[in-house]
Amino acid sequence: MASDDILLDVEERMEKALEMLKKNLGGIRTGRANPGLVDSIRVDVYGSPTPIKQIASIGAPEPTQIVIRPYDTTTIKDIEKAIVAEGLGFNPQNDGRVVRINIPPLSTENRRKYVARIKELVEDAKISVRNIRRDANKAADQAEKDKKNPISEDERDQIKDEVQKLTKKYEDQAAEIAKEKETEVMED
Repeated sequence: MASDDILLDVEERMEKALEMLKKNLGGIRTGRANPGLVDSIRVDVYGSPTPIKQIASIGAPEPTQIVIRPYDTTTIKDIEKAIVAEGLGFNPQNDGRVVRINIPPLSTENRRKYVARIKELVEDAKISVRNIRRDANKAADQAEKDKKNPISEDERDQIKDEVQKLTKKYEDQAAEIAKEKETEVMED
């Protein structure tokens, strides 16, 4: 594998790890209503579990309320059941056309739990980034030993240095994203 290919693969995979972190953090509750809180819910409708965002539009017209507008109003009861079954502590109400979820304020204890969860998710992302670094270093070592197209020791070391720089960059970005989310969770 050529050095450019290794570095390109590393950057792509690290970017995906960061995107996954952002997606996971999007589902963590802050003091404000956020459609991301219910995005991952699957509704048992039309004979199969379907993501809620495929059968309804989700919005947050107020800071303390999520509104779900089903495309087909006959699915409203199924949406309500799925939200309750998810165990998020929400009490959905419907008026026959939309489902409203009032988001209660977070207690200090719950905020601390969410911050702990954020730290876990960030650590998982950092572990992923480090695993990618390990794989890239192995690929660089392998490229040096390659019989057909070997690279020099200097090239190998240069690849490892670049991979380490990328690792530091993405770990720092993950920490920054977590810090922002923690601040969001802890503010009233």
